[in-house]
Amino acid sequence: MIEDYPRTLLELERQFATEEQCRAYRTRLRWPHGFVCPRCGGQKVWLARRGRLLCAVCHHPTTVTAGTVLQDSHLPLRLWLRAIWYLTSQKNGTSALGLQRILGLGSYQTAWTLLHKLRRAMVRPGRDRLSGRVEVDETQVGGVTPGQKGRGSDSKTLVIIAAEEFGPGIRSHPPGADIGRLGGAAPWVCPRSR
Repeated sequence: MIEDYPRTLLELERQFATEEQCRAYRTRLRWPHGFVCPRCGGQKVWLARRGRLLCAVCHHPTTVTAGTVLQDSHLPLRLWLRAIWYLTSQKNGTSALGLQRILGLGSYQTAWTLLHKLRRAMVRPGRDRLSGRVEVDETQVGGVTPGQKGRGSDSKTLVIIAAEEFGPGIRSHPPGADIGRLGGAAPWVCPRSR
């Protein structure tokens, strides 16, 4: 399926020009070996109105977006797939305002909600903990505060960074982390790590 994913804007526009093409793509992603009813496991399906699928065995209705962040959205599937492509193709991240402009959305709130749902979906709930040699450090972000030096400023945010020697890093904003013991990184670090 990765070979199917559009690499350029032109490929995206060609591959997802209509709602039917988008629905067919989502169907291939969800059921690569053919339709399987989520309720009874039946494999025969009827196409109902408005893109709904109806199991021929138990008559359970479903859609290609059921159980995903796209479920119950009033936005067209074409718009969702364009947002997903834009979010994943940007090297430096995406802002809600940028997404609103590029997709031509009427409201900032719609763009923010769409982006928030996609970002939440991209986090693996059972992500691996850091292990082996782990380096942990902290810093404060927030610029210079006149009349305040060091850790005394309430306008700065404490950030803890943990990274494997040969692996990915994790950032955190722990409230009131202590400089002596950087315990804020503990949830992401295996107990026997150095």
